[in-house]
Amino acid sequence: MTIEIRNTIRFLLNDRLVELADVSPVETLLDFLRIDRNLRGTKEGCAEGDCGACTVLVGRLLDGQLKYESVNACIRFVASLDGCHVVTVEALARPDGPLHPVQQAMVDTHASQCGFCTPGFVMSLYGLWMANPKPGIPEIEKALQGNLCRCTGYAAIIRAAETISSIGELGKDPLVAEREKVTQQLAALRDGRRVEIGDEDKRVVLPASLDDFAEVLASKPKATIVAGSTDVGLWVTKFMRDIAPVVHLSHLEELRRISVDADGVTLAAGVSYTEAYPAIVRHFPQLRELWDRIGGEQVRNMGTVGGNIANGSPIGDTPPALIALGASITLRKGARRRTLPLEAFFIDYGKQNREPGEFLESVRIPFPCEADRIAVYKISKRFDEDISALCGAFRVRLFGDGRVADAVIAFGGMAATPKRATNVEAALKGAVWNEATIETAAAAFTQDFTPLSDWRASAQYRMLVAKNLLRRFYLETQDTHDVRIDRTAAVAV
Repeated sequence: MTIEIRNTIRFLLNDRLVELADVSPVETLLDFLRIDRNLRGTKEGCAEGDCGACTVLVGRLLDGQLKYESVNACIRFVASLDGCHVVTVEALARPDGPLHPVQQAMVDTHASQCGFCTPGFVMSLYGLWMANPKPGIPEIEKALQGNLCRCTGYAAIIRAAETISSIGELGKDPLVAEREKVTQQLAALRDGRRVEIGDEDKRVVLPASLDDFAEVLASKPKATIVAGSTDVGLWVTKFMRDIAPVVHLSHLEELRRISVDADGVTLAAGVSYTEAYPAIVRHFPQLRELWDRIGGEQVRNMGTVGGNIANGSPIGDTPPALIALGASITLRKGARRRTLPLEAFFIDYGKQNREPGEFLESVRIPFPCEADRIAVYKISKRFDEDISALCGAFRVRLFGDGRVADAVIAFGGMAATPKRATNVEAALKGAVWNEATIETAAAAFTQDFTPLSDWRASAQYRMLVAKNLLRRFYLETQDTHDVRIDRTAAVAV
């Protein structure tokens, strides 16, 4: 089948159509807004998706429904915006008109101090208000995980979030009142064509479909694949890497599918953390806290489960939990597919079990047995929006007599890849689930891991925490807490 090609990126920016025939593979939305369009309410703070000063809303169609989400403009590439609606803080109120209810709430509660972070907070609160007009404090705090206030004004900002609906009516907001119009505009931009822009050394490609992506990657096996750009964005902003040619995937609805059957959940590789959340917390409730602590709201809206796996980071949040649950992945090259256990995908640091031209298509997570005891613990310097120093995932099944029928334990941050603690598992299997078994098994961690020291944690700390997490997991399965915890290192969860 012949694929028609378009040579421009088209999206809505506030109330205007933007069409670009010359787009650099490394141009971020933040730079485009501030430099090309002089929209400078969007600020650059960290340039790595941590502080939220650059927050804007991006609306996109999924199954015909328009949804707006907060994103970090500093690591979102302009080329990924085809068919989207970008909303900046300048669109909230006219220069000669009244403030938007979110802005007015910030004024009324004295929630702006130095003001640098204020536009980002306003846009995050705007996104929250549209999704939940009357949020409670937990919902507000979660929505603001990705926004940092340098003046520590969080209490006033939370009060502002609580008062927005008393100032304005959501139904009258332009993004709500004009939703049908914008939906039609975005649908009209979808012409089913492949987008190709730039010469080979500056090439940007947006495949027309999943099959087209497989064809494109087969012909360009060294291309940089960009889904959520929460990792690749930093390659550009922090390491100044040349990532061309680039193939963007965030527009492919086929890669954003979630299916649930009698045996488990299948996530297409482009499903974001936010999109996966309802299915994850419903079917695997033990992963709720982990999922809530993956980045901030903006990162969860952009980042994908498949990307977290495919980049092979030893401290990725999801692989340990998914390995413990027995997840498998499907890899595709052209029309050929192969499936393997997730743990077999990680070979060594920076090396995965993937052929040139092959890509991660989906992740399959089987339902655990009712008898399985499961827990996941993320250890980081900050509780919210921080990278793991280490992450431990545990799944244990007991026989009726109290012996361990099966045990799967996986860690991130303890080796060059996400890795199972096979010697610890062996020490548990067949043994009675008691304190003596736990202490014997804990000693086996030194056979499984030789962790490194870095600025996140020392090797000694990582090893001690890993042992303590096994003890904690055991404690949480008991009616009485009678197991000794080694206090030489703190376990901050």
